[in-house]
Amino acid sequence: MGTTHVTVTVRNHADLARCWDGLFLVDTGATDPLVPPPYIEAIGLDPEGQRVYKTVNGHEIRIDFVCAYIEFLGDVTVGRVIGTRGSSRCWGSQPWNPPAFEVDPVNRRLKRLPRGSLLGAPTDASPPEPASA
Repeated sequence: MGTTHVTVTVRNHADLARCWDGLFLVDTGATDPLVPPPYIEAIGLDPEGQRVYKTVNGHEIRIDFVCAYIEFLGDVTVGRVIGTRGSSRCWGSQPWNPPAFEVDPVNRRLKRLPRGSLLGAPTDASPPEPASA
């Protein structure tokens, strides 16, 4: 089976003019987008925390993350972006996971689903009534 790639813009949430565009390998087994640190640093994003990740060989490693605007296929979201020295561009599933997109393995692309789902949302346009005290 072939690989699937997607073009992504990673944007500094505090300075929207500072951004980086890259072609990413879509990895359905990864969670967060993996961007080489020089690109993260170039757009002025500083680490905001750390998470522990399990590698493909079963080791656990602690990696800094940043929060960024992430733009792809006409959508914008906010999410974690991680980077380690020597890493390649890998597009984890956290920003694009269902219900908005799915992987089309035949055409090797992400495919937008017809609509999102608001399971449990009211069916009319009016907001719910506040609870009585």
